[in-house]
Amino acid sequence: MDRMPDVTQPSNGTVNEPAPDAAPATGSGAVQRAVDAAPASGSGAVDRTAGAVRPSPLQVALDRVGDRWCLLVVESLLEGPLRFNDLQAALPGIAPNILSDRLKRLERERVLLARPYSQRPVRLAYELTAEGRELAGALRLLADWGARDESSDALRHGSCGTPLEARWYCSTCARAVAEDETTELRRL
Repeated sequence: MDRMPDVTQPSNGTVNEPAPDAAPATGSGAVQRAVDAAPASGSGAVDRTAGAVRPSPLQVALDRVGDRWCLLVVESLLEGPLRFNDLQAALPGIAPNILSDRLKRLERERVLLARPYSQRPVRLAYELTAEGRELAGALRLLADWGARDESSDALRHGSCGTPLEARWYCSTCARAVAEDETTELRRL
């Protein structure tokens, strides 16, 4: 494996290259800095006018709610508003500080709303916004994907028992859209 030189970036935005006689950097830190500096293939579109890489829609979504606990909090709130202690009980293993942090993050991202139900002391109930409720479909798809090894948990059609398949649907054309007809999804 080639060794990467240790490149640091000071706070003024310029890049400091190592001295020509400096030994190459070793260790995972140097590799991680090289990985962080390299553009990820397929992770964004290049803006030809400015040369900048725009994040893909998937990356934008992951930046907002891609954390394990965030998605589990959203799932817990799909049934309706919950208080902090109710959420903590619904999410075994989450530390109170992590839950508090994720709730604040999801509120900043406009995925949930915190409404006071008591003034002294201030206590909050958490509920999904319309934007947060839109994640239900994506969570169902993730849950279905996760349940594929356990066929008993797969979503099934109530009439015949056949496992359900997700399809893109065009409301204008009133029909399911084949994968070769989609343009936006090819970027993923």
